[in-house]
Amino acid sequence: MSESVNPDAPASRKVLVIDDSNTIRRSAEIFLKQGGYEVVLAEDGFDALSKVNDHAPDVIFCDILMPRLDGYQTCAIIKRNPRFANTPVIMLSSKDGLFDKARGRMVGSQDYLTKPFTKDQLLQAVAQYTAEHR
Repeated sequence: MSESVNPDAPASRKVLVIDDSNTIRRSAEIFLKQGGYEVVLAEDGFDALSKVNDHAPDVIFCDILMPRLDGYQTCAIIKRNPRFANTPVIMLSSKDGLFDKARGRMVGSQDYLTKPFTKDQLLQAVAQYTAEHR
């Protein structure tokens, strides 16, 4: 599966988007590719775990409410792996709740983005966390 990569992108940064909603995954993919990033998509936590290992993304966006393995569990498992302990994970949720944000921090997420997000919000989050983790 060859994907075109923007040569002006920040050193071809790789972003993983984990969401059980096809609409959210596709929106994020379009926005991120327009920003020049390489995009890997996963539809649930189990799917994501193998993709994190295979692709070693620079930033991970993770939905909270997913079947089988929710976003908190997925984030906690990713963060337990020493290879990915410093990879920024940004939780995605349609709820803008204080409890969700706090729980996300407890499992190791760096930030929280409320859905639906805009292209600017998504690209700004990636830029912020890839700059911090060079």
